[in-house]
Amino acid sequence: MRKIALLLAMFLLPAYCLAASQNSVSLLPPVSKQLSQQLPGLPVFIQIFKEERTLDLYGKVGNEYRLLNSFKICKFSGGLGPKRVEGDFKSPEGFYSVKLNQLNPDSHFYRAINIGFPNEYDRDNGYSGNYLMIHGNCVSIGCYAMTNAYMDQIYTFVNAALRNGQSEVEVDIFPFRMTAQNMQRHQDSAYYSFWKQLKPGYDYFLQNKQPPAVSVENGQYVLRKNPFSGNSETPSKTFLTLTKTE
Repeated sequence: MRKIALLLAMFLLPAYCLAASQNSVSLLPPVSKQLSQQLPGLPVFIQIFKEERTLDLYGKVGNEYRLLNSFKICKFSGGLGPKRVEGDFKSPEGFYSVKLNQLNPDSHFYRAINIGFPNEYDRDNGYSGNYLMIHGNCVSIGCYAMTNAYMDQIYTFVNAALRNGQSEVEVDIFPFRMTAQNMQRHQDSAYYSFWKQLKPGYDYFLQNKQPPAVSVENGQYVLRKNPFSGNSETPSKTFLTLTKTE
């Protein structure tokens, strides 16, 4: 009963709007830290932003995902851009997912979550590498390293969600918050064509407050209609087929 009451309290919190622009839409307010700490077991979703050095952890409250906490990344390596070759020391970018067997509570780096690199997109494009993690101990060679205290919180929520019935936790990794201004600022980057592939997934979450459903077809990311919408799970041709990496 207590958990139900907490969920109702969170769901009924009044919504407010952040400043709107071409790529910024209305968001629900973050869940209070006190409430978020009492609710492990909810479905969760992770976004990572390299340039801002931020990992955002969301929980599903009602039918929408709400921010539970935002953590500063202690270290990542290789700067902006996707990981392509084993040994390039780059931290990945793209759309990944985590299942229960990808969690390691006894890692040499405190606790670890294997993000699942290389995913289908990476393999189709010939990218290589293994054991790319979100972990503690604040040390990184291609991983996303957190402080141990932050990793405790992240691991607890992901572990509880998976053990409570969530089949996998989506982890979407971006070079930066993909506003029109930031895209313009990075338009001369060698990675720009790849980043254009990621932007529709970023926009989808802002607009729908649900993780984007992304598949891979012919070496390209395809943004599908989200299963939560009640529509068909088959890829929608009305959504963007993302440009293949050059």
